[in-house]
Amino acid sequence: MELGRIVALDIGGRRIGVAVSDPTRTLASPLTTLHAQPRSTVFSRIRRLLEEQEATALVVGLPVSLNGAIGPQAREVQQFVEELRPLIEIPIHFVDERLTSVAADRMMSELGIRPEKRKERIDQVAASLILQDFLDADGRNRRE
Repeated sequence: MELGRIVALDIGGRRIGVAVSDPTRTLASPLTTLHAQPRSTVFSRIRRLLEEQEATALVVGLPVSLNGAIGPQAREVQQFVEELRPLIEIPIHFVDERLTSVAADRMMSELGIRPEKRKERIDQVAASLILQDFLDADGRNRRE
């Protein structure tokens, strides 16, 4: 079983949510939110976060449409990753992120987090849901 932290990104037009796993790849936790622009700055911040976390892989949420089609948002995320790929040396995995932002908002609401605080954290919580889905699927695959 491979170990090491995995970092996840929930890429949006204005913000990028970041989450990280524990070294055993069991639990995902929200980490931070980055400004999506300018690209050169955000790429540097992502590289630094990957180094600081000693990440062994990167997971990126892919916003496919509800019918499973790759739409404009998903193409923008794919373009972002293609620009980032030459700058990092770890594997990158895409994960279907349909409705993770909705789930993140609902979860924070149920926890009693005020709407203004939810806005600050929704992207990193969505990234942690994306990462947890990846970790759970990876764990099931290892047990089979």
